[in-house]
Order: sequence, then structure tokens, then C-alpha cells
Amino acid sequence: VQLQASGGGLAQAGGSLRLACEASGTYFRVNSIGWYRHAPGDQRELVALILRTASGDKITYEPSVKDRFTISRENAETRVSLQMNNLKPGDTAIYSCKSNIWTPRLGSQDYWGQGTLVTVSS
Repeated sequence: VQLQASGGGLAQAGGSLRLACEASGTYFRVNSIGWYRHAPGDQRELVALILRTASGDKITYEPSVKDRFTISRENAETRVSLQMNNLKPGDTAIYSCKSNIWTPRLGSQDYWGQGTLVTVSS
């Protein structure tokens, strides 16, 4: 199983950026998929997460990004995007995609994609 992340870059405050993350591999089930970020001097924090539950998807946002960021599935449960609007300098961080995926061989495991830098200038 691999996670491929894309997007990120430089934006001005108030601008927008879009991140995408796609899981690939042999037969598997995605239990959760989302984005974390790590800014210098800070701990890594959850930004947005889609959790698969028996009653459907449950979406969680870090409070500071709620109403500005939107995580959504794109066409398949293995690809998600994070639309980031009204960006603030405090959003500057390395964003990493993480997914908990089940495979017949390993059961449920956490997988990380490569980080992508998001820089927001004031």
C-alpha cells in the first residue's frame, strides 16, 4: 500500500490551495484517511479526517480550520482532497496524508504519504 500526496505550495493570506491524497495497492479497505500538519516548534496535529463507520463517513476538523477547509472524497474511497480556503499565515506547515488501511496480510495498519509544504504569506 502506498499513499501519494500532491498539491501544496505558496499562497497569500486569504488565498486557497488544494491538496490531494490517493491510496494505491492490492486489495484493501480504507478505514480512515485524512491530513495532519506539522509546523516548526509545534506538535503534529490533525487537520481533517474522514472516518469510515457503520453508519457512513464521519468527518472531523481541527477547530481552527473548520469553515475554511473541506475534506472530501474524489470519485473513489481511496482518493481524498483537502480544499483550503481563506488561508492564514498560521496554516503554514508541512501537511502529511495518513490512512488506516486494512489488508488481508497485515490487518489494519497506518500508512503515511510524503509531506507537502504549505506556506502562507501575510
